Amino acid sequence: MRFKILLLMIAAAFVGLLPAAAHDAGQPVESEEDAAIAADADIVVAQVVQMGSSLYFHMIVRGDAGAVIPEATGAVAGAGVASYVWPTSLDSSVVGFEPEQGILALAVTSHPDFDDTPLWDEDGDGDATNDGALWHSHWVVLVADEACGAGGLKVRDIPEGETPAVPATWPELPILIDSPDYALELSGHDVVVTVPHDAVGGAEAFSFDGVTAGLQVNADLHNPFLCVVGVSDIASGDLSLPGVSGH
Repeated sequence: MRFKILLLMIAAAFVGLLPAAAHDAGQPVESEEDAAIAADADIVVAQVVQMGSSLYFHMIVRGDAGAVIPEATGAVAGAGVASYVWPTSLDSSVVGFEPEQGILALAVTSHPDFDDTPLWDEDGDGDATNDGALWHSHWVVLVADEACGAGGLKVRDIPEGETPAVPATWPELPILIDSPDYALELSGHDVVVTVPHDAVGGAEAFSFDGVTAGLQVNADLHNPFLCVVGVSDIASGDLSLPGVSGH
């Protein structure tokens, strides 16, 4: 309990660093610690804070954020993905997908077996195709699919032959995913993604939740391409999106 109080104080301090007249902390989602959950995935607080023209998607975990990444297998098929996720009530159209495609979520991911940010060279080594293990951000659209297990979720597939609207930074995978290269920091217990407010169409207050989960690329590489295979923690406990963003 003392540790949780300390982390809640860290969340308050994060908000307190922002000038009082220039930020809105909205309504965060607090979650009880659970020793049965890996410390790096045990959510204590999820929040979305607005300061000026930016939204700060902030998650605090009990352990060291980003401490564990999937083991490399040497193949895309079957590859594992680790993630910190903020499911939102935002419509998929605000970031450039077709309207009403599913649950629009901001995700921070690591996956050593493939790189889905082909426009960006995150490690600065001159090769934009070898950075998948480095934590990075995405917008994804999540939908239910029994092919991912009973009650399972996947990143929505793009059917073969269809060319739906996608954002300019879509990484040309057959799923509704965007790779916008937002500023990202994982430090201590904190995961923080800085999202320009106009990147979500200047949306007023929206609902959100916090999730830590594993995903896996399907062996067939399509339909489904990427399933959620293991949820570690849901901040609300029931994915009810009780958080309210600053606005």
